[in-house]
Amino acid sequence: MERLSRGRALLFLGAFFALVLFFGLRLYAIQVVEADTSSSNIKTYTTLTTVKAARGDILDCNGNVLVTNRASYDLVFNHYVILSATGTSEYLLALVERCQELGVEYIDHFPISTELPFTYTLSDYSSSWQNYFQAYLAEIGGGLDSDISAPLLMKKLRDVYDLPEEWTDEQARAVIGIYYELKLRQGSISNLSNYVFMEDVSATDLASILELNVPGLTTESSTVREYNTEYAAHILGYCSAMTAEQWEYYSQFDNYSMDNLVGQTGLEAAFEEYLHGTDGIRCDTVTADGTLIESYYLDGYEPQAGSNVELTIDLNLQITAEDAMASLFAELQASGGDGSDVQGGAVVVMEVKTGKILACASYPTYNLATFREDYEELSTDSSAPLYNRALMATYPPGSTYKMSMVIAGNAAGYLSSSTEITDLGIFSKYADSGFTANCLQWTNYHSTHGTINAMQALSVSCNYFFYVVGDSISLSYIDDTAKGLGLGESTGVELSESTGHRANAETKALLYTGDQASWYQADQIVASIGQSDNLFTPLQLCVYVSTLANRGVRYRATFLNQVVSSDYTYLELTNTPEILSTMTISDDAYYMYTTGMRMVATEGTAKSVFANYPIAVACKTGTAQNGYGTDASDNGAFVCYAPYDDPEIAICVYGERAGHGSYMASIAKEILDTYFDDPEVSEVTTIENQLS
Repeated sequence: MERLSRGRALLFLGAFFALVLFFGLRLYAIQVVEADTSSSNIKTYTTLTTVKAARGDILDCNGNVLVTNRASYDLVFNHYVILSATGTSEYLLALVERCQELGVEYIDHFPISTELPFTYTLSDYSSSWQNYFQAYLAEIGGGLDSDISAPLLMKKLRDVYDLPEEWTDEQARAVIGIYYELKLRQGSISNLSNYVFMEDVSATDLASILELNVPGLTTESSTVREYNTEYAAHILGYCSAMTAEQWEYYSQFDNYSMDNLVGQTGLEAAFEEYLHGTDGIRCDTVTADGTLIESYYLDGYEPQAGSNVELTIDLNLQITAEDAMASLFAELQASGGDGSDVQGGAVVVMEVKTGKILACASYPTYNLATFREDYEELSTDSSAPLYNRALMATYPPGSTYKMSMVIAGNAAGYLSSSTEITDLGIFSKYADSGFTANCLQWTNYHSTHGTINAMQALSVSCNYFFYVVGDSISLSYIDDTAKGLGLGESTGVELSESTGHRANAETKALLYTGDQASWYQADQIVASIGQSDNLFTPLQLCVYVSTLANRGVRYRATFLNQVVSSDYTYLELTNTPEILSTMTISDDAYYMYTTGMRMVATEGTAKSVFANYPIAVACKTGTAQNGYGTDASDNGAFVCYAPYDDPEIAICVYGERAGHGSYMASIAKEILDTYFDDPEVSEVTTIENQLS
């Protein structure tokens, strides 16, 4: 009996341990081996998170970092964790109400207005987002009619998400918007990664939001654009989220997603292909309460930062140009005299032998760092501070056009260095037809410049001399020469630009109707001193004077120096000078305009600034009538290159209603001081001829 009892006991214990082992193995199989994300027994969940790549830096030609990135934090939802929590809707309502209290915006692509009456806002989104919404409707609640009205859809979604009846419609809309974003990250509706709820959250707001302890809401390190300079705003540009139209374009590239920021204006947009990095994809495994179990990047999907772009811009010259322009214009405005109604202007500085733009300034300007906060004020300011006058504004060149006329007159066989013309004060050849034109010397002083040659005519800016030249040659020589020098032509620059137009019969026919569209000899005569329908940008005028310095060789204008790898270890691209066109300029024509431009500096309309300047400068002043009305001051233009005998740098300065071109010479001098590191300073006191 004792042996039998002992045997039964051993059998019982064996059966017991076998049963324990069976259930232990079964539990292991259920929890570990057979774990499936579609099972209600899931203890872990794997998500894919997009890790944003840093955008490349933008530097000046000396290596000064103009635009870079600063560390920031985003708030990101793990949809599995928040949807697994108890009281999800209440958490979400507390979250959106906290955001409203703080006055901060969060990301919500739900295409229904946030306020009553509810309406669809699908047109605000790209076709991809619209498709996501249609797929969402098909999957939610067993399928909803795509023609359902917005108010009825909101009513049905309140039931789908079991939102409390006492909630207002606006509260329900806010929470449904987040549910929508989370739903898009589930199943096969979209290929979107984790929901970035808020970007670039301040430390204060971050602390306030995180104290709510919303399940699944975590912080992710990121970067945002930071500007290290207040200068060059018009050319640097800014980044922001893509528009629907932009996504239609960028969606063709593998390294873009709909929530990427892209360059919207300026060089941020022009060099997007270099600056944009490739986001990484991180695989995270978490428990239902958000505990991270494992994290790693998918093979080949580590984030790749964008390349760094080195510009041709010299920050020192840019600062000098902007400060000098602001200072002179402030003085003119305070003077109460001619030019006191000045309202804007531009400066462009170029390397003569490469086309590299060393400075490109527009006045008035703004601060990119506070652009978003200031946008409403900037966009309604009558002085148009957002307008890039250097590249987009077109102005009459005034007497700066006269070097082109010298070359045209010589090419036509009419003008040589020995040709002399007697200034009669009033060009009256067509008086019987009702047209006369005065030289300003006659208008102001009732005197003339006497008998002068082309060099002297440039020096004193005698309009009468060029009336005669313009009347004596065919329009084709005038137009072909201006075109060859780059006037009215694209400069090839990487940013958007106006091309303006040359004064000719075709231009007039496009601009006017009826009898006004006909081209008359009077038009040609007025055009010969840079008036009529001659309208060019400051950049074109700078290319023009560079081409003069190069004796007809016109280089493509560029802001790009080179592209460097994200870690600054190797050179990816070097921009080489590109010749756009070459025109033949005779020895005599070259002698005439270069000598005349040098005489402008030593004895002519800019002598008070450059007569004793230690670097030989070749220049031309220009004063042009404008369309602001008879009481408005004239526009002022100044172009130059230096050194005279071996040109390195070309400058164009233009002032809207600045009074006289000679006033602009002081700005050019400050730029040359910086370029040649020369401290000399002069005052501007001279004026020049203009069309009366």
